[in-house]
Parts: sequence; structure tokens; C-alpha cells
Amino acid sequence: MVRREVVGAHYGLTGWLAQRVSAIVMIAYTLLLLLALARMPQIDYGHWKALWSVPMMRYCTALFLLALYLHAWVGLRDIFMDYIKDAGLRLTLYVFTVVALLWYAIWSVQILWGL
Repeated sequence: MVRREVVGAHYGLTGWLAQRVSAIVMIAYTLLLLLALARMPQIDYGHWKALWSVPMMRYCTALFLLALYLHAWVGLRDIFMDYIKDAGLRLTLYVFTVVALLWYAIWSVQILWGL
């Protein structure tokens, strides 16, 4: 009898599911934004500012950005795991990626809510 021991991080299904769910959220938001833009009488500063003053639009945008950052993290993590064999370099790239994505998330909140 062959005894199999599975080793590793086991990110396969979780990462796959995170990519698909985040992609669906991003597609839904894109359609919502296109619909909102199509319903505007004209796209100028006043209408654009009014669109972003609606709290639901800000929340939907925040959800979109969260999905985008998650999507980017899973994709880059998979690329690093597949192609970067040196563990030290891979860890360094992980740290830089996480720090950059966290910085983008903080910056996004500042932009959306004017903090």
C-alpha cells in the first residue's frame, strides 16, 4: 500500500475561489459604474462629484477595490510560488507586495472618504 502525505500550504482551492469571487465582484461593479455613467445627462465635474457623493457608490467602490487587491495578491502569490524558487527572494517579494497593497488600500480610503 502506498501511503501519501500531502505537504505544502494548500492554497489551491482557496486561491482559486478567491480569484473567481473577486472577479465576479469586479465585473458587477464595472457594470454598475457603466450603468451609472450611461444614466448621467452629461459627464462633467458636477455630475461626477454628485455620483461619488452617494454613500452606496463609495461602499461599492470600496468593495471593488478590496476585491481588486485580493485578486492581485492571489495572482502575484501564485506567480511567485510558481516561478521564484529562492525562498528568501520569494519572501522579500511577498513582503513588498503586501506592503504595497496595504498602502494602496489606505490610500483608497483616503481618496474615497477624503480623510
